[in-house]
Amino acid sequence: MKKILIGAASSGSGKTTFTLGLLEILKRRGLNVQPFKVGPDYVDTKYHSRITKNPSRNLDSFLVRDKKVLNYLFEKAAYESDVSVIEGVMGLFDGFGIDKDSCSSSSVAKQLDCPVILVVNGKSASTSIAAVVKGFEEFDEELNIMGVVINNIASENHYSLVKGAIEKYTRTKVYGYIPKNPAFALPSRQLGLVPDNEIDDVMEKIHLIADSIEKTVDIESLLNDLEDVQMEKPIYPFKQNRKEKPIKLAIAKDDAFHFYYPDNLELLEDCGVQITYFSPMTDKQLPEADAYYFGGGYPEEFADELSQNSVMREAIFEAFENNKFILAECGGLMYLGETLKIEEKAFPMVGVFEGESQMTSRLKRFGYCYGILKEDTLVGKKGEKIYGHEFHHSTFETKEPTMMTMEKNRDGEVVSSWEGGYQKRNTFASYLHLHFFQSEEFVHHLLETIATEGDK
Repeated sequence: MKKILIGAASSGSGKTTFTLGLLEILKRRGLNVQPFKVGPDYVDTKYHSRITKNPSRNLDSFLVRDKKVLNYLFEKAAYESDVSVIEGVMGLFDGFGIDKDSCSSSSVAKQLDCPVILVVNGKSASTSIAAVVKGFEEFDEELNIMGVVINNIASENHYSLVKGAIEKYTRTKVYGYIPKNPAFALPSRQLGLVPDNEIDDVMEKIHLIADSIEKTVDIESLLNDLEDVQMEKPIYPFKQNRKEKPIKLAIAKDDAFHFYYPDNLELLEDCGVQITYFSPMTDKQLPEADAYYFGGGYPEEFADELSQNSVMREAIFEAFENNKFILAECGGLMYLGETLKIEEKAFPMVGVFEGESQMTSRLKRFGYCYGILKEDTLVGKKGEKIYGHEFHHSTFETKEPTMMTMEKNRDGEVVSSWEGGYQKRNTFASYLHLHFFQSEEFVHHLLETIATEGDK
């Protein structure tokens, strides 16, 4: 198995463009390609999965606290692949705070002993690009930056200048370039790229990118320079947590709700949970289950469809009243409130929690944080920390009591705190996106609560 991490000098340098093109090229060559994404992003991974037909995995050292567990998640997915391609996040050394080894792409590359291809934006520059590459070369000598790809090259002459400067002033190999082409751009909205399922010609764009990169980047040389690593079958890091009576879980999954980590769902299945899926947008019947899971997504983009499906909204409210267990994250919280307001229009939602979600023009919360539980809840016991990330352009205005004191701790200092998270009967909802591999205790509590309390 060969492995490579695609990093960049900064966000907007072209690492996603190069990653998508590379995945498509490798897939065309008949290789079994396993994609990954550093950080918590849900949208980039959907593009990866569409291209490779393998579920892309997130490698996030804030959400998954134990290095051995994070290594397991990589090895589990990479074990039977020919090539593993990891797309980095932001700039190569950017992470949580100013520590270059805190949740950064470079720290993941070092942890997994993975070489790096650095993507650098060459727009309106030549020799200065060599200074950028040299700085990255020398900033962390433990990191293996094996090569560079230059984005936004205007002409062959432009490329020869940049390539010549890098070869003269650095020791990093230049594998090629990505030509400047506005047609490569993928549409975006407030949370990053528009999800692949909302773009009609998404594969046409990816084919265009791949066709171009195949002509201007020496993919054969890049593959030959990667070490072929023999991997042992990874060992499951948690104790088996199967229940005598399997838990039945129904998961909301459609265009409005699709932010789920594949590792979360596979962990549940490893614990014997029987999973079915349903659409709050289009289905008229709620599946019979012990518990329901509403992940994040874009309910605001499909508010009319969600609102119009009153049969489903009523069925979910009835499940809540019947003490079914419900876990909701971000968009799921918005759906379980009374109304979702977009500009001056209010859309009725499920109504489990009193209150209104209001879309905002500015980002309200962004980044890693944790919640300290004030009471025993579905996701943990009083006093425990629940780790996750928030990223939303909305507020939830309510008089419901909060279950968590939220904190953002950066470089050892609490830089902000607020209240959040709500529990009513057996329903827990918050803006926090969760990774179930954050600890063995987390998943044990979640399943034990559903199994034991549900039997009462």
